[in-house]
Amino acid sequence: MGYLDNSSITVDAILTLKGRELLSKGDGSFNIVQFALGDDEVDYNLWNPEHPLGTDYYGTLIENMPITEAIPDETQALRYKLITLPKQSNYVPIVSVGNTSLTLRAGQSADITPNTTLNGNSNFGYTAILGDSTAATLTVTQPVAGNIAPAQLGVNQDAQSVAEVGFAFNVTAKQLTFTQKTTTITIIGNETGGSVTINLTVTPITAADSAGR
Repeated sequence: MGYLDNSSITVDAILTLKGRELLSKGDGSFNIVQFALGDDEVDYNLWNPEHPLGTDYYGTLIENMPITEAIPDETQALRYKLITLPKQSNYVPIVSVGNTSLTLRAGQSADITPNTTLNGNSNFGYTAILGDSTAATLTVTQPVAGNIAPAQLGVNQDAQSVAEVGFAFNVTAKQLTFTQKTTTITIIGNETGGSVTINLTVTPITAADSAGR
């Protein structure tokens, strides 16, 4: 990742991994019909209403922040999307889940059904990102019509994150031998950009558990 020269207006657009795959087919399946904007690199805490030079300088630090280059990893890019809300909206849509902390043993599973206030993400659903696929599996239980889930990221499936797109998901703990594993499941709204993180703990089957079977 690098930084762009922000002394001039720059448009830096690249294809995601899925976009490159479709373009390489050469069969007309590559067709851009939507795009999203985000402000991931902007730190709004730098807005300074106490600046001694007045209102024109409140956002000086923000305006002079370096802009990062676009990256093709759809699980890292555009985490904070810019959205258009109806006039008179008093609140920004918030993504929530029933439980932000899950503890599962091998074979146990839990359903994850995200919700968004103001009926947000009702068309394109959510992207769920499991941080460590060696701890559990992530599947879609309510898919988004006509949408293809992102491919698994990385080459080695034994230590990689996986991403799925849908309206509802299921996570199932894998068999662990000795020690427990902790990871996260991040749910991102594909329309609003809001997100919520679930802390997942997977515990191994103990000798006592095995004896009781």
